[in-house]
Amino acid sequence: MFEAVEELVAEHADLEKKLADPSVHADQANARKLNKRYAELTPIVATYRSWKQTGDDIGTARELAADDPDFAAEVKDLEQQREELTEKLRLLLVPRDPSDDKDVILEIKAGAGGDESALFAGDLLRMYLRYAERVGWKTEIIDATESELGGYKDVQVAVKARGQIEPGQGVWARLKYEGGVHRVQRVPATESQGRIHTSAAGVLVTPEAEEVDVEINPNDLRIDVYRSSGPGGQSVNTTDSAVRITHLPTGVVASCQNEKSQLQNKEQALRILRSRLLAMAQEEAEREAADARRSQVRTVDRSEKIRTYNFPENRISDHRVGFKAYNLDQVLDGDLAAVIQACVDADSAAKLAAA
Repeated sequence: MFEAVEELVAEHADLEKKLADPSVHADQANARKLNKRYAELTPIVATYRSWKQTGDDIGTARELAADDPDFAAEVKDLEQQREELTEKLRLLLVPRDPSDDKDVILEIKAGAGGDESALFAGDLLRMYLRYAERVGWKTEIIDATESELGGYKDVQVAVKARGQIEPGQGVWARLKYEGGVHRVQRVPATESQGRIHTSAAGVLVTPEAEEVDVEINPNDLRIDVYRSSGPGGQSVNTTDSAVRITHLPTGVVASCQNEKSQLQNKEQALRILRSRLLAMAQEEAEREAADARRSQVRTVDRSEKIRTYNFPENRISDHRVGFKAYNLDQVLDGDLAAVIQACVDADSAAKLAAA
């Protein structure tokens, strides 16, 4: 079992030698690539070595138990450790999403439910911002269209990791399961009869692309400028600073009106466009490979919900994995770890079964 891991052990040793060579670090891009691969292999190699050592220890303990029955309990303990290490190693060998270490652009759109949906979109935004704060990520609101009652019709947020990223702990690795329709059941602030209403908001998560990830031909872009709308300072509604960019070959559109200058809005819109094109290219590549990615719902239809937030029962339910908990108030305050982990575990189990 796990004979193929020996190749990974050899690769890990080779990477260690290369990274010890100062000349390798002259090329920063290559050094980052080598460091990333080394970090991916390190937990696999460490677990494999423990797994092998435990196997040797079991053999020794069995020999001793043949002469001294007191060692029988030690054999049992070692066999339990071996089983745990076997399962851990199996999980570490599950094929990883190449985008797991990427930062993301997260977009929340109000859907069915009018003003109540926009208020719920604001609640979701706060939930993600607080979760990011808890895990030490940096957030930046790129563009936002507020509603009259204080919620959001549409908001886009960049979420970035800080420092060295542990395997499986990148922003995309954790937030990619958030894409879809989120349904809320509660009594709206505007409801005078105390009736529970149901509304929904859509969440779209895409890995943030760097310029090297997606090449965009300027001739393929149509750039339109228009007057900003909504609340703002003196420049809003008086200058054509808002920018809408259309990628003509694909029809993908990105716009931004949050910044005061047209140039800043153009840069932010290009940033969103690159991420959307990267997500589209990755999905197309995976379709061709017949390895379908977990799809995200891009329409805000309550019937396509992935999760329900029930305020009267203080309950949150993820319908994809059967997760249910009665701490909705804490989840909306950013305690999202258990919900996300349930999705991660279900995804890993499905990949293990497929393998």
